[in-house]
Amino acid sequence: MASLGVTVAVIRAGDVLLVQREDSRFWCLPGGAVEAGESLAVAAVREVREETGLDVQLTRLVGVYSRPDWDGGGNHEMLFAAEPVGGTLKRATAESVDAGFFGPTNLPAPLLWWHRQRIEHTLTGAHGIAYTQHVAWPFPRGLTRTELYALRDRDPLHFARALMEWAREPRAEDGTLEVDGG
Repeated sequence: MASLGVTVAVIRAGDVLLVQREDSRFWCLPGGAVEAGESLAVAAVREVREETGLDVQLTRLVGVYSRPDWDGGGNHEMLFAAEPVGGTLKRATAESVDAGFFGPTNLPAPLLWWHRQRIEHTLTGAHGIAYTQHVAWPFPRGLTRTELYALRDRDPLHFARALMEWAREPRAEDGTLEVDGG
C-alpha cells in the first residue's frame, strides 16, 4: 500500500532548514508520515517540531510529489513552505544528527536529489504543482527500519551505491511535472 507523508521547506531570510538523517547521514527537508487522525497540515507542523525543535507557520502548499516506484507501493508527499515562529533549533534528535539553515547556493552534501528539486521549487515560488519523481527503491521491498539498518551494516557497498545515486544532481528525466500550478 502506498504511503502518505509531508515534507516542509522552512525558509528564514532566504535560507532553508535541513536535517541530517541518523540512518543514512543524508541531508533532507524535515518531514515524515501522516499519523492516524491528523491532517496533513498538523502532520507537517508536528514533524518539524519533532525533528528540529522549531515551531512553524505554514505559508503555502508548494505541491504534491509522488514516487510510485518507492517501497511498499509508492510514496506520496505534500510539500509545504513554512516560516519559523518559535521554539529553539535542536541540532540533534532521535532521527537526526544535525540541523541548520543553509543558503540555496551553500546546501550541504550529501543531499537527496529529490529534496534538492523540492527546495528549488519552493524558493522559486511554485505552488499547486503535482510532480512525479522517478526514483526506485533499491532494496528488497517491505523491509522494516531495523532490517534496513541490518542490510546497511551487512552489505555497506550495496547501501553506499544506492546512497550515491540518491546524492547526485537531479536530471531532466528524473521527474515529470504533471500539473503546473502557476
